[in-house]
Amino acid sequence: MEERDLLHPDYFINREMSWLAFNSRVLEEAMDESNPALERLKFLAIVSSNLDEFFMVRVAGLKDQVKAGFNRPDSSGYTPKEQLRMINARTHHMVERQYQCLCEHILPLLEENGIHFLQAADLTQEQESFLDEYFDSLIYPVLTPLAVDQSRPFPLLLNKSLNLAVMLERRAENTNKHVFAVVQVPAVLSRFIELPSANGKVYILLEEVIKKYINRLFKGNEVTSVHPFRITRNADMTLDEEGAEDLLEEIEKELKKRKWGAAIRLEIDGQMDQEVRLILQEALEVHPRDIYPINGPIDLTKFFGFIQLPGYEHLRNETILPQPPADLIGEEDLFAAIAKRDILVHHPFESFDCVVDFVQKAAQDPDVLAIKQTLYRVSGDSPIVRSLALAAENGKQVTVLVELKARFDEENNIHWAKQLEKSGCQVIYGLVGLKTHCKITLVVRKEGDRIRRYVHLSTGNYNNMTATLYTDLGLFTSNPDIGVDASALFNDLSGYSEPPEWRKLEAAPKGLRKKFREMIRREVEKTTSENPGRIIAKMNSLTDEEIIGCLYEASCAGVQIDLIVRGICCLRPGIPGVSENIRVRSIIDRFLEHSRIFIFGNGGQPEVYLSSADWMTRNLDRRVELLFPIEQPDLAKRVTDIVDVYLQDNTKARILDSEGNYHLIHPQAEEPAFSSQLYFMQQAIDMAESKKREKLYATPYKVKDDWVF
Repeated sequence: MEERDLLHPDYFINREMSWLAFNSRVLEEAMDESNPALERLKFLAIVSSNLDEFFMVRVAGLKDQVKAGFNRPDSSGYTPKEQLRMINARTHHMVERQYQCLCEHILPLLEENGIHFLQAADLTQEQESFLDEYFDSLIYPVLTPLAVDQSRPFPLLLNKSLNLAVMLERRAENTNKHVFAVVQVPAVLSRFIELPSANGKVYILLEEVIKKYINRLFKGNEVTSVHPFRITRNADMTLDEEGAEDLLEEIEKELKKRKWGAAIRLEIDGQMDQEVRLILQEALEVHPRDIYPINGPIDLTKFFGFIQLPGYEHLRNETILPQPPADLIGEEDLFAAIAKRDILVHHPFESFDCVVDFVQKAAQDPDVLAIKQTLYRVSGDSPIVRSLALAAENGKQVTVLVELKARFDEENNIHWAKQLEKSGCQVIYGLVGLKTHCKITLVVRKEGDRIRRYVHLSTGNYNNMTATLYTDLGLFTSNPDIGVDASALFNDLSGYSEPPEWRKLEAAPKGLRKKFREMIRREVEKTTSENPGRIIAKMNSLTDEEIIGCLYEASCAGVQIDLIVRGICCLRPGIPGVSENIRVRSIIDRFLEHSRIFIFGNGGQPEVYLSSADWMTRNLDRRVELLFPIEQPDLAKRVTDIVDVYLQDNTKARILDSEGNYHLIHPQAEEPAFSSQLYFMQQAIDMAESKKREKLYATPYKVKDDWVF
């Protein structure tokens, strides 16, 4: 039998096309009529937010490669130029579908439910009077018209800012010559202006109001046209970390540059005339292919703030409140509970409050000597950061690694890093050349005449806001071996210590790739025709060529592989003789799937792991990541059961075929519809209720009014 080249480009899906396929799956949720109207609007906003980041980073990077003359094909065989052409065709089609969904389906559905968006021509006399006053008192003082002529060049417009392109005729000069001006739509004002109405909620967009009264900004001129437009700029930072004397200062400089990077995409009003379009195209130096005519309101990300409109709960998914973790119900002492046994928490179905409490109690506990934590992304008003600051003020040894290079959270992280330093914390600003992406907290506590280490490890960030929106798994443990590994990790991150010999953990960038490779190949060695090897892996993205090659080798040997990959997947499943034993599914639902789970059959003695890392080259080679085992039998079974539930989903799961297309799974005849996330919601409620009914404990763990039993 002829040996195949398992790294042949034909066996790889292009990364950018796979990402766009993921965003198309998000768009499908907006188009799904079974989702409530405001939930559908939320998914449209997510599509726009995703596209913004995609253009600012991925498209910008490809354009930089083309500019530098880089022509080497990627793993799927496409050069940067070819990828840009494919992206252009796919994204134009996606945007058309997005706005068709908004204008033909969602907005009419909102109108049926009493939520109206008006144009200036639709206003009643009462609404006109209201807007006259509103414009003069609140909008006009903030506006600044910017003329463009020989003495005043085209203004440098902020990344992602919404602007109005205005064409004028100068009456005083008695000429038909047009002149051009720009008016920025102020981001400090609400995009949605509520109008007086006796019937439901009625809104008009801020840019529509400015267009209506634009003549007041250009007295003595005749306004011939007004059209909104929006620029997306290159926001990928280029840091010389080796040459930087102060990394924090260098990142602050780069953040300022990000606002003014080269224009990558231009979104324009679909009705914009050719003359205005050419002016913008020339001034911003964008290719015609990078211009996106929009038939609707530009920048749907602004609808994120509109989705929680009070009084319209029936247009949103029913609120499912996080439950108290069953293993903590009745436990009055959190540290005592962790000392007895490992505790697994499944967010957002089980509350993130226990993680916040872990740090808060450590900050206040007189027996706690030290707290060490990594922070990658935290919320704007983080209770965890406040607790770390309090711990330092209470005299505890507090060490915090704040990753300054967490993309688009750099500014927020710089703010918190400075606040923590002022409170007396020892702050580490990441490592040169690497991002610290692992999620770990170590609490060192004196108990009698001994020291005990308590550790929290997670697949997700220490962000109490996203913990209500993302699915993640966290482990509390006092396992001595994990405690020793945790201390060694922080010593490695903060000093010049050699990478440790791990007892339980494994870490990138030194050994994690090797560990995964060995575990995949072990399945090959132990597989037989009667007992084939087994791999189940859940992650956000799968792009690494070597790992994909190892999975192809395992498939060829008969290993049965199920992959649950939310986003990018460059592996092609189902290719005869290559990947026929690999199945790939993606789940898009109300919560963002974020947990990373890896299960290896190991000849009938399964090993279960959780990790902060995806199977991406950046995670395995350019980040500090952790892989941690779930060894307590009941918890290992629980994680295995969680994965089994995902594999049974037949309502929000989509199967990837060998051509790179995803197909929504539908329940078969007489088969009940089954949603994994709905199952986990109900499971958390049932577990909490069951634990309470056992009456083993006097009181639930930290009962809160918003917890459901």
